[in-house]
Amino acid sequence: MKKLKLKRIVAVALTAVMTFTLLACGATTEALVDDQAAVRGMDEGVGEIWIDDEAIALAGSAASSQAAQDACRAVLGLMNQRREAQGLPAMAWSDALTNAAQVRANEITTSFSHTRPNGSAFWTVDSNVQYGENLAKLYQSADSVFTAWMNSPTHAANILDGGYRTVGIAICQTGDGSWYWAQEFGY
Repeated sequence: MKKLKLKRIVAVALTAVMTFTLLACGATTEALVDDQAAVRGMDEGVGEIWIDDEAIALAGSAASSQAAQDACRAVLGLMNQRREAQGLPAMAWSDALTNAAQVRANEITTSFSHTRPNGSAFWTVDSNVQYGENLAKLYQSADSVFTAWMNSPTHAANILDGGYRTVGIAICQTGDGSWYWAQEFGY
């Protein structure tokens, strides 16, 4: 419990430093992962049920190229290879988390943040299944986004969290062909 609290304090401090650094340096058009992975607090949303049915319904109708779908499955394969090497169980694909990931991938094309455009937390797409989130933009392959996530301590921590057993990954492709990634984790 103390270790988890310390981890959250360090994560918040790193987020603040990275946010100020990004603001000082200006926006970028290069591929990047978000400033920090998101984790839902243990007491966050207890007793509350959030399901954004309208957004999930729209996400289910979103078109995605076969290449994007294949890239999402390839990331799952890379994750499970790394988890196996660390002695962790494989993650299972979750359609519910994939629907939430598609909503989030769509949303981050206009607001690249773990806060949704309506101001609510990432996990309010479907609070029954969402407990962690990794975001990235402008990576055009499974290998490149996975490498970026693994090079970020907080993103790697989500991928290698032994408590997470399910994952959903989605890509939103914009009109110019850019890929926006969302990876949602559950228990």
